[in-house]
Amino acid sequence: MSLVVRACVSGILLGALSGCASLITSVTSGFAEDLSDAILDNPDVAMVRDGAPAYLLLMDGLLAQAPESAMLLSQAAQLNSAYAAAFVTEPQRSIALQNKALDLAQRAACAGIRNGCDLRTREFSSYEAWLAGLRADDVPLLYGLGTTWASWVQANSDDFVAIAELGRVKSLMSRVIELDETYDHGGAHMYMGVFETLLGPSQGGRPEVGRQHFERALEISSGMHLLTKVMFADQYARLVFDRELHDHLLNEVIESDPQVPGLTLMNVIARQQAAELLESADAYF
Repeated sequence: MSLVVRACVSGILLGALSGCASLITSVTSGFAEDLSDAILDNPDVAMVRDGAPAYLLLMDGLLAQAPESAMLLSQAAQLNSAYAAAFVTEPQRSIALQNKALDLAQRAACAGIRNGCDLRTREFSSYEAWLAGLRADDVPLLYGLGTTWASWVQANSDDFVAIAELGRVKSLMSRVIELDETYDHGGAHMYMGVFETLLGPSQGGRPEVGRQHFERALEISSGMHLLTKVMFADQYARLVFDRELHDHLLNEVIESDPQVPGLTLMNVIARQQAAELLESADAYF
């Protein structure tokens, strides 16, 4: 990060917005990427939790300077969504943040992907045709929309209308896999693994298909995306009551070095979740 940007960040966090506004406009794109990288590579979960609201306000300020920037909209969407999912426990506040995140993600898709507006309301056949026409360079914005959309559905899991949108998210993630399955360390496969294991076979779930997605995600990330192992254990191993696989995956997470560029924060959180799942395993199995 340049000295100019460092000075502007300090100024903003101290409330001196006016002095840095014009300078930030010229470095917005690179700054947003640096900010995202700094968050993802920080192993101090408490620091990120306490500092995240400042990051979110900062993104709002950057968007005020460039409200049609697809990249900024997508970054802001993912930061708001991740903060709500990881750190917000009050249901109504979480829903409000996820609503904001999904709105930002939709605006990003509308601004950055050809014919990418009104994706939640168009006819499903038209939506699928739109997905089929996308290209590999659409993947970053498409995946950002998909992850944010999935978190929004989770936050609104008591709303049948929201749950009905999961089919669109699954189609979107399937298309990401077709276009670039390696994006975000195989993240689309991890999401598909979760989607396929939300229900047991008798209720329409496909746990063995989910297992294949989890395994492919781990193969792509060389096992370094620890959250994939946690989801594999929590969603699949618990669903099929495979205690041996469950404990093996979670112990691997706890024993792994979380320091991986772009994954450090999520890996630290994954290790915490793995410990909690192991602690509750006797009661579950």
